[in-house]
Parts: sequence; C-alpha cells; structure tokens
Amino acid sequence: MTKIAPKPGIMDIALYEGGKAAVDGVSNVIKLSSNENPFGPPEGAKEAIRRALHEMHRYPSSDHASLRAAIGEVHGLDPERIICGTGSDEIIHFLCQAYAARNDEVIHTEHGFAMYKISARVAGAKPVEVPEKERVTDVDAILAACTKKTKLVFLANPNNPTGTMVGLAEIERLAENLPPQTLLVLDGAYAEYVEGYDGGAHLVESRENVVMTRTFSKIYGLGGMRIGWAYAPKAVIEVLNRVRGPFNLSNIALAAAEAAIRDADYVKKSRDENTRLRTWLAEALMEHGVPSDTSTANFVLARLSSPEEAKACDAFLQKQGLIVRRVGGYGLPSALRITVGDEPSCRRVAHCIGLFKAGER
Repeated sequence: MTKIAPKPGIMDIALYEGGKAAVDGVSNVIKLSSNENPFGPPEGAKEAIRRALHEMHRYPSSDHASLRAAIGEVHGLDPERIICGTGSDEIIHFLCQAYAARNDEVIHTEHGFAMYKISARVAGAKPVEVPEKERVTDVDAILAACTKKTKLVFLANPNNPTGTMVGLAEIERLAENLPPQTLLVLDGAYAEYVEGYDGGAHLVESRENVVMTRTFSKIYGLGGMRIGWAYAPKAVIEVLNRVRGPFNLSNIALAAAEAAIRDADYVKKSRDENTRLRTWLAEALMEHGVPSDTSTANFVLARLSSPEEAKACDAFLQKQGLIVRRVGGYGLPSALRITVGDEPSCRRVAHCIGLFKAGER
C-alpha cells in the first residue's frame, strides 16, 4: 500500500456541490440553482472580452492595478487596500491560509457558505459552526463561541442560502467585541442587490480587524470568469499578496471586470428587476402555501413542510425542466433555494410549484 498521504484533515472535507446545470432526458432546462444573473454580463464586458482576445499570448498584469483603480473609483475606496482573486472563494482561501493554522478556530454560521468550512480545513484549522436564530445571524452566539483560538469569523451579509441580513449596527457590535487576534470577514457576494449598502466598506475604513469580500459572479453576470476582490487594512493586504499567485487572473477576466464595474446603469437595472421579481416570486409561492424569509439577495429560500416534500418537489420541478437547489447540505433539508430568474422563469417555477402543491406529481 502507498505511504503517500495528504496532511491530516484533508480527507475529512466534504466535496463542494455546485448547483445542477442539467437533467438527464430533459432538454431546454431553466437553471435556477446557482444564483446567476439571468441577463448575463453587460455589453461593455462582452466587448472588452473580444478586445482582450488579441492579447491572449501575453501574461496578465500581476498587480491588477487597472482593475483595482476602477474598483476604487466606483466605490470610493483606496486601491492600495484592494486585492483581486479568482472569485471571492480564492480570497476566502487566502485568508484561511494566511491566518488560520492547526489548532486555530474559524467561526461560520449555521447556514453559512460551504467554502468557509472547506477553506478552514484545508488550512488545518478547526471550523466552528454557530447557530443562527430562525435563519438569521445571531451576533451574541458568535461572540459566545469566540475563544483565544479564534482567528477568523466569516459572515455573509446577505447570507447564502437563506437570503437574510443583519443590520450594520449589529455588525459594528460584533467587530467591536471580537477577541484582539480575530479578523471579521464580511462576505458581500450579494451586497449589490441591497440598494445603499456598502457591504461593510466603512467598517474596513474605520477598523483594523475587518475585511470585506465581493464578487463579479452575481449582479455583474461574470460567474464563468471567476473574479472577486477584497477590501482590507493595508497590513492584511500585505499578508494576502504573499499568498496570492502572481498571475491568478487572466487578461480576459481583468478586462471584463473593469468594464462591468463601470456600468452603473446595468447594475441598477439588474437590481431593480431582481427586487421586483423577487417580491413577486415570494408572494406567488406564499399563495401556494410555501413560505420564505424576506430575501435581500437574488434568490428565495422556499420552505416546504418536510425533507420528503422538498425532495419530491425538486424531482417534480426537474421533470418540468426546472433546476433549483436543494440545500440539505446547509442544514436546510426542507428547503429549496430558487434563483430569481427573468420574468418567464419566475412565473414558470411558481406555476409548477403550485401544481405540485395541488397534488400533481
């Protein structure tokens, strides 16, 4: 038998399961499982990609200076305190690699994003799950779970897969009362869907223990490009850049992201349509006896009566060519996460759930 083995803990990591994209035997499916923008990327990003194709033989910028400058300009942030990665997932990984070692602890909430736990285990640290209060982050529970070993606290706001959100006053209270060795990481993957919300950027400006991550995968429609960024204290950025590979983003990704972030009209259009259709979808599902919490993201967490009903509903939807996301792995076996698609998609999924609840199988 081979003596070649990974370091302890790696084989304890459960594989990440992304949203399904196909159903066997069903063509022309509507994918509502991965929280993608149904309108795709802005036209400016597509044009930037076409132009960048002519430079595919060139290595990309290693410092991402142009993209960081654009992010800083749009959001009013210091570009020197911005780092870019292949999705915000990579930056989460950087943070665990750089700050969490064996015997350290990394806190995440009960229904938090799966990559927090995975990245903590890869670093050799212990992930610590903290209960939520009716699917909403409980700041007191997080503070109670902190110890001298706590190095990172991950908090998605809005949260995935619940769609719920906590107010800035609570986040400020959390940051103020964390142990001195602990970084608070505010995951703002869905921040653009909340009008007037800065994702916690002002907290990064005013404190030394807060990091904010963001992504181009959601409202900007660039999930296939894998581009994310973070805003952090300079001392943290200096650490993370020692972990980051020099060419982690391609020329094409950098060009697409810079064009996308400058298109404020596209962001507003996407946010407005999402808000309208999210409200409509939640109300339509409620009329069919399927409740959901008030969502602040681009999805609705539909709560069925039992794990068995959720499984049966998912199977029925797949037969109709509708792919949604089961979230049992997030501790929500009775729920289905449904991305807010375009209007025809929202109407179709609501109609089919209505048929299911009426007894059609």
